Amino acid sequence: MIVMEAPVSFFKLFLGAFAHNPRNVAGKRSLKIMKAGQAQPFWRERSGSRFISGLHNVRYAAKRAGQVTVELMLVLPVFMLILFFIMEVGNLAYQTILVHHCAYELARIGSLVAGPNGGNPSSGGNQLPKMKDTLKEMFPNSANIQLSASTENTLPDPQSHQNAQDLVVTLVYPAKLVFPGSSFFLSDRPRAQRIKRITVTVLMPIERPFRQ
Repeated sequence: MIVMEAPVSFFKLFLGAFAHNPRNVAGKRSLKIMKAGQAQPFWRERSGSRFISGLHNVRYAAKRAGQVTVELMLVLPVFMLILFFIMEVGNLAYQTILVHHCAYELARIGSLVAGPNGGNPSSGGNQLPKMKDTLKEMFPNSANIQLSASTENTLPDPQSHQNAQDLVVTLVYPAKLVFPGSSFFLSDRPRAQRIKRITVTVLMPIERPFRQ
């Protein structure tokens, strides 16, 4: 038995020529229309392939977005920790400068009252109460600040022929660290308190009268 194939219509052959041979006159015409920004001819539109391509683009965009999120989650903590370290170092620098100025002023005030008063050699030595009063004016909450003062003999003064002395002022200031992460690494033990103790020592010559 012989099976005869149905004859192919001229319309199908015409469309097939346009679909598979874009180099003919009509195909060149359609390419010119596409380059001009107009609508694409209906015989070159393939809705199925465009749907698959769009679905592939959506899946790629979702995969790319997930990859960016994972990279951000890995990099963000390190970046924030570095930022907190920089800000914490700035906070410590500010408090260190403040404590140095405070210790210098206390030593200057103490040196004025540590020496003998006028011609009375037995007077003087009351510098510590005066310095503590001044410290309370500088820092109202100065209960945790440690202040100590002592005298130290130096070379004799060639003009007054007296033994010169220096006032040694030591100030221990508990600096409060405020930023997370960096405060744990920069603080003193116990680290849970987040306290960094700044110790400053200043030497100031004690003022003495020229003759006693």
